[in-house]
Amino acid sequence: MLIRDATANDIPAITALEQACFSDPWPENLIRRRLNKLLVAEADDHAFLGYAALDSVLDQGSLDSIAVVPDRRRQGAADALLAETFRRGRAEGLAFITLEVRASNRAAIALYDKHGFAPAGRRTNYYERPREDAIIMTAVL
Repeated sequence: MLIRDATANDIPAITALEQACFSDPWPENLIRRRLNKLLVAEADDHAFLGYAALDSVLDQGSLDSIAVVPDRRRQGAADALLAETFRRGRAEGLAFITLEVRASNRAAIALYDKHGFAPAGRRTNYYERPREDAIIMTAVL
């Protein structure tokens, strides 16, 4: 598996994955604008596995999105994306990375917990379609 910077060639796959995974997906033009913030997980056969979006301001990182192709989950892509996100965050001098996750998304919460994220707060009614609270999680680098 390879974790690499996203390129313009990845935009269709990222857009399709957004639409498959999220009730409020990022539009293609936003993905295009944020391309320099995206990492891609690629299988040994070069198949697209997923992506992660890390943004930063000063020493604060924000994992804005992470998704893996549904039939390729539980094969290490999310772990590899998070590990590379942490590596790059440390290299950039980030002190911590924060994210929001649906309160009902137990699989994602377990993944984040495994990687050192801890609950830091709650955003009431943060998500729409369906309306749901977000758990704020933070990992200190």
